[in-house]
Amino acid sequence: MQLDDYLTLGRSGLRVSPVSLGTMTFGTDWGWGADAGESRRIFDRYVERGGNFVDTANMYTGGSAERLLGQFVAGRRESVVIATKYSLDMQTGNPNASGNHRRNMVRAVEASLQRLGTDYIDLLYLHAWDGLTPVEEVMRAFDDLVRAGKVLYAGISDTPAWQVARMQTLADLRGWAPLAALQIEYSLIERTGERELLPMARELGLGVLAWSPLGSGVLTGKYSRADLVHGAGDALAGSRKDVAASNGALTARSLDIADGVRRIAEEAGRSPAQVALAWTLHRPGATVMPILGARTLAQFEDNLGALDLVLDEDQLQRLDAASGIALGFPHDFLRLPLTRSVLTGGASIRRPA
Repeated sequence: MQLDDYLTLGRSGLRVSPVSLGTMTFGTDWGWGADAGESRRIFDRYVERGGNFVDTANMYTGGSAERLLGQFVAGRRESVVIATKYSLDMQTGNPNASGNHRRNMVRAVEASLQRLGTDYIDLLYLHAWDGLTPVEEVMRAFDDLVRAGKVLYAGISDTPAWQVARMQTLADLRGWAPLAALQIEYSLIERTGERELLPMARELGLGVLAWSPLGSGVLTGKYSRADLVHGAGDALAGSRKDVAASNGALTARSLDIADGVRRIAEEAGRSPAQVALAWTLHRPGATVMPILGARTLAQFEDNLGALDLVLDEDQLQRLDAASGIALGFPHDFLRLPLTRSVLTGGASIRRPA
């Protein structure tokens, strides 16, 4: 696999690289990102290798990520697919400067266009579900922006599966722009999306992007059990360890999984990061595109090594065993031999892929 082995995004015709470049590390505003020069080198290397799918958000590093990306794509905008997001707070104290509602969506898009130095956004995500805005308002506002040409495709992130399914169905029934992509946290230490989100995305034609595929760096082997005493600090303005601790990635279970990743990395003569990313890239029954966000060019180049790493069946089974989750009801019940038997009359039946 290479960065120029392009995929169509879900059921859309948009062609994107199988690995997206994340820009949450672009800018030093939060105290742990890459400066402008290093961010530029990371971006240039991604594009040189054939990458075309860049992920950002209006609030990343307080807007610096979008501004830097706008500078980097100048002169080659048409060759880069830019995905950005709205929803999160950009003006503390103003209740309408955050959330999923139409006013914030339109305001955020106008501000993002200005920071990016472009007149259209390829893919706009709802960043996180606020539990307040009617789905009709969200989907109609997406459709209006698509019809105006300011946004080409709509996406959604960090939202319950039942709500996403409801929104996609509504768009289909009303003839509105559908959702083309779903962004979720997914890695060896966060697999609960396998219960509802991944099956839903497959059925409804959503391309899946995985944020934090290295579990906030835990799967790289950079933390030990001594780090478990670290308090949960500010996830944005603190250190990278603060991020891992505050979002629940730095746990004893996660470190056990990281140990298993390290052992396989030693067998393969590769880095733990490459092993963890290769697992994500080759999940059976699902196409998941990881988002790579690196702080240095060296880290980014190491991560790209996952593209040509092939894990054997034994290694994949060991990783699955170390990180597996219970799917719970009704999934486990529906997989019981007795349940399958009474649903199929004992016959062997399968649905073509």
